[in-house]
Amino acid sequence: MNSQNQKTSEPPNSAIRVENLSWGPDADCNIVRNISFELARGKILGVVGANGAGKSSLLRCLYRIHKPTAGSVKIFNEDVWQSSASQFAQKVAVVLQHSHIEFNLTVRQIIEMGRTPYYRLFSSSAGDHKIIDEIVEQLELQLFIDRPFNKLSGGEKQRVYLARALVQQPDILILDEPTNHLDIRHQLEIMQLISTLNLTVVVSLHDLNLAACYSDYILLLSRGEMLFYGEPETTLTPEHIQQAFNVDCHISQHQKLGRQQFMYSLMS
Repeated sequence: MNSQNQKTSEPPNSAIRVENLSWGPDADCNIVRNISFELARGKILGVVGANGAGKSSLLRCLYRIHKPTAGSVKIFNEDVWQSSASQFAQKVAVVLQHSHIEFNLTVRQIIEMGRTPYYRLFSSSAGDHKIIDEIVEQLELQLFIDRPFNKLSGGEKQRVYLARALVQQPDILILDEPTNHLDIRHQLEIMQLISTLNLTVVVSLHDLNLAACYSDYILLLSRGEMLFYGEPETTLTPEHIQQAFNVDCHISQHQKLGRQQFMYSLMS
């Protein structure tokens, strides 16, 4: 058959589709309820909301820790529970808020864990080492690649966790509060790095200034429900922020970045 006459299937533009998602520890207690949204390839979604809004629970549904009690999560039009764990890990990588490494492993050993979904009989290849070396160079980790991981600073550790995720060569990256406990400079460095990765990204954040600056879309949660979903300018309004966080909010424009800038006060 003439190759010019063959039809080639285009990859779906939708990277993540969540439909009527609910989850809870039992049938009588749903922590997240009836959430629906769609995220296109290559876009960054910031998930924001007050403590207890359901951010981490929603993310755990996206990366297959929690199986929905209702609704579905689809990655490239395939339900996430239809893939094996290894197949899923080749598409989706996760950076958690708390990752405890008890053993005295080196930075390289931590990063190498990200290639596990591709190993045959737990054996790595020259190709695996090449991918690891490229990510190490991209994230500028060469200077402490052989150091004990537990000797690193918080910002350095977060870059190592990110490197471990990236060596999976995922299409989608999910991060649960990656800037938590980091100082201002390290927060900006991590978010700037994430924004340059050319991946579909879902990231939960406490800081609305970071979310507005680096996200293409915002999902605003409150008490397990989706209040608003859309671009930062239309989602993060004073009225919406007051409804979600119970604070007054003044929004200005950052003089250098041209993005929203938020200041808060307690409601009188």
